[in-house]
Amino acid sequence: MLISKSKLAAVLASIGLMLGTASVTLALDPPPTDVVLIDHTKVEAAMAKGGPLLLTSRYKIQEGRRVTNGPAEIHENDTDIFFVVEGSATFVTGGTPVDKKEIGPGEYHAKELTGGVPHHLVKGDSIVIPYGIPHQFTEITGTFVYHVVKVTK
Repeated sequence: MLISKSKLAAVLASIGLMLGTASVTLALDPPPTDVVLIDHTKVEAAMAKGGPLLLTSRYKIQEGRRVTNGPAEIHENDTDIFFVVEGSATFVTGGTPVDKKEIGPGEYHAKELTGGVPHHLVKGDSIVIPYGIPHQFTEITGTFVYHVVKVTK
């Protein structure tokens, strides 16, 4: 059975989100040149478990769902724009990564951040994390659901 590059990238991104990372190491397709409507049923399904909605070489649209903390992340090429849909979390930005490891081209994880700035995020909040700034979810209350747009430089 053959699988398209975009479908494989979506599967890998889904696995990455489940593991706490959204890195995809495949070359992604260029962005569409026409309007893209992502039907509410696809958005709701992605919100229910976390996963990608649209992955291109210039941007990615994903739904995140967390019930536990994750590793610190550093993206050399992607700016993250989060929109909180449900729940609350403490989200630390900046600081120094501890035990930083490359997990893919331009993508890093670390055990934790020291000296970062904590932000308490709740439903309705948005936060923008420019590329290169370390960030980490450190406290999740209940189920934390968010919509994220990753803009690639």
